[in-house]
Amino acid sequence: MGLKRFIAKTGLKVGRWRMVYDVPADLGNAVCIVAPHTAIADFFVGIGYYWYYGIPFKFMIKKEFFKTRFISWSLNRLGAVKVDRGKKNHLVEQMIDMFQKNQNTHLIICPEGTRKKVNHWKKGFYLIAEGANVPILLGFIDYKKRYCGVEKVFYPTGDYEKDLAEIWDYYRSLKVMGKYPEQFNLYDDYSTEGDKK
Repeated sequence: MGLKRFIAKTGLKVGRWRMVYDVPADLGNAVCIVAPHTAIADFFVGIGYYWYYGIPFKFMIKKEFFKTRFISWSLNRLGAVKVDRGKKNHLVEQMIDMFQKNQNTHLIICPEGTRKKVNHWKKGFYLIAEGANVPILLGFIDYKKRYCGVEKVFYPTGDYEKDLAEIWDYYRSLKVMGKYPEQFNLYDDYSTEGDKK
């Protein structure tokens, strides 16, 4: 057993987490969205999950976390992709290019874009998946049941609003509970008005 898997297995066991990875073995590259995202603890659960299963991954994280050289070095070693939400930096194109250069890699994205309650998900995860022609894994973290993982693979159709409605309906059916449930909002209005890429 490798060191990363040992650390992950120990940490997840101490945290009493149960895990599931119900994905075809030959899936290849994929975008993995994770919801709810209401606490910084989600990051450590997610890292532990991927270390446990030994799946290559990268994750998007806002630039504000890169506060010191050591933190920047650590995040880069973990697979971080720095996101500057205040700039138009062609991030979608960069991630599509990343997929073209890597095999069997998952790009982890929290589509809410923040731990606070939001009314709209960021559309970038969908644009990346569609542009790179890869599926979307619907990942979840449920603090009430202490259960996390992926049980559904979603293939974009090109109709964003229709697909987003189906994705939200799936999360509703799971009845997942974030660490701070009041900050997770699956709203009934599927409108993308005001959405930012």
